[in-house]
Amino acid sequence: MAISSTQAIPPTQAIPEHVAIIMDGNGRWATQRHLPRTAGHAKGVQAVRRVVEACGRRGVRYLTLFAFSSENWRRPAEEVSLLMRLFVQALEREVDKLNEQGVRLHVVGDMSRFEPRLQTLIAEAQARTAQNDRLHLSVAANYGGRWDILQATRAMLAQNPGLARDPQRIDEQHLAAHLSMAWAPEPDLFIRTGGEQRISNFLIWQLAYTELYFTDQYWPDFGAAELDAAFEWYRNRERRFGRTSAQLRDGAAR
Repeated sequence: MAISSTQAIPPTQAIPEHVAIIMDGNGRWATQRHLPRTAGHAKGVQAVRRVVEACGRRGVRYLTLFAFSSENWRRPAEEVSLLMRLFVQALEREVDKLNEQGVRLHVVGDMSRFEPRLQTLIAEAQARTAQNDRLHLSVAANYGGRWDILQATRAMLAQNPGLARDPQRIDEQHLAAHLSMAWAPEPDLFIRTGGEQRISNFLIWQLAYTELYFTDQYWPDFGAAELDAAFEWYRNRERRFGRTSAQLRDGAAR
């Protein structure tokens, strides 16, 4: 299981090991161009391809994309239907390329609301890429941070029923082991496009000490140059993890 940033100080480096992205602004990108919102989502798929390739070239090991939140079901039915079709098409068209690039695909979230064909494609894509280790691409679909903590709590108690009778025994490791991304390190860098500045129920346990980067750029326009700008900002951050600046300077001097 990955190190908890509230329990130990994780290693840091110039290029973030794990990047998490909320891909926001697809609809507004389309509206500005007098196009239907669905056109923005279709264009956003191209940005996904660019960013996956850029992360692979720059040595990022884990990339997590928020594709569809548990709250997105509230959107117009036509838009939700289009997003589901795009998900199916992406799985049908992109898995071979991901496999060639050494990318392992993970889909995290509550799969139960997806139609059987989509569930089958997800399972097949994950199995097809399961041996890859160059880049772990996680797509959060029908995912919510609160759902994640709730399902982890249920799984923890189902596996360890004695904890319910003695809750003082529960620690971070008990719960974190059952989170949907327990196998991955916590994100070093969070990016949200589209100008909004909130995490919107995304990885709320895992983002405890993540650096938060917000950009006005809409997701369909995001690419390698914008990713490099985020990485440059990240390199200038002082990652203290509860320590003081003086402690960091003293440590660097030794």
